[in-house]
Amino acid sequence: MDSQRRTVASPPSSQGRDSTAILFTFLSFFVVVAMVLVPAASPSFQNTLSILHQVPEGHVGVYWRGGALLKTITEPGFHLKMPFLTQYEPVQVTLQTDQVTDIPCGTKGGVMINFEKIEVVNRLHKEFVFETLLNYGVGYDKTWIYDKIHHEINQFCSSHSLQQVYIDVFDQIDEKMKDALQVDCTRYAPGIEIISVRVTKPTIPNSIRRNFEQMEEERTKVLIAIEKQKVAEKEAETMKKMAISEAEKNANVSKILMEQKLLEKDSTRRQEEIENAMYLAREKSQADADFYRVIKEAEANTLKLTPEFLQLKFIEAIANNTKIFFGDKVPNMILDQRLLGNLLHEVSTGTTTIGKSDI
Repeated sequence: MDSQRRTVASPPSSQGRDSTAILFTFLSFFVVVAMVLVPAASPSFQNTLSILHQVPEGHVGVYWRGGALLKTITEPGFHLKMPFLTQYEPVQVTLQTDQVTDIPCGTKGGVMINFEKIEVVNRLHKEFVFETLLNYGVGYDKTWIYDKIHHEINQFCSSHSLQQVYIDVFDQIDEKMKDALQVDCTRYAPGIEIISVRVTKPTIPNSIRRNFEQMEEERTKVLIAIEKQKVAEKEAETMKKMAISEAEKNANVSKILMEQKLLEKDSTRRQEEIENAMYLAREKSQADADFYRVIKEAEANTLKLTPEFLQLKFIEAIANNTKIFFGDKVPNMILDQRLLGNLLHEVSTGTTTIGKSDI
């Protein structure tokens, strides 16, 4: 039963073998052609033929199919696509510098000059890649940077003289170009950001350049003379400040010395006042003491003036007298001791009635 139900595979027909052979031959031919043509082909053609492709760092991958831009945006790394039908291009989304060279322009006075190189640092934001490439293609920077720089430089030169372009406002060209580019990019291509613009010195005719060099030499001489004058003025001002400082220092020293002398005089005056007060106090005390002594002596003498004391003093005075008188009138010199004692008592008390002529 099993042997009856078992189906036996029929050998392949000659038509199937022919189709397989044709397909194999076609694939072999395709591989050979790809191996021969791809290395020698242009990058865009290689991107068209390749199946596996790599998006470098700092870029994104954009794709076209049948000439139509696809919304597919790939990140850096390896990716697959359909050969022949899908075309791939890497687009840089980091900072990049575009160099615009040989830009001729005519100034307001009709002099032709040439800017040899202008560098524009810019960046395409990742979220605006599809919109920017859809409107302006992969060469968007040619439209909004290269061609725009030529236009703006010519506009600038036509409204300024050679003196202004070459010297006076040359330092402003960078910012003016940056602002002009960014205004139009913001309006028409918002994904493009202008970071900075660097403009090199333009090339001018040799005859005019020599005139500028001579003018610069003369200007340099004038600047040197002005600087020398400023240096001389600074030196004179410095000397003046030094003299003023020295005079102020001397004045301050004199003031300090004068104050010191005044303080010394004041101290001496106070010392003399103290000494005078001490002397007055001492003299007053001495006078008071003398007065007190005299009063006490007077009181003591008053107490001493007794008849007995006066008689004693009289006797002592007579005894101390070493003179001896001789003659007939000697008895007249002897007075009554009692009368003399009364007389001395009256004299001491101030009650005597006898004048000096009576004695």
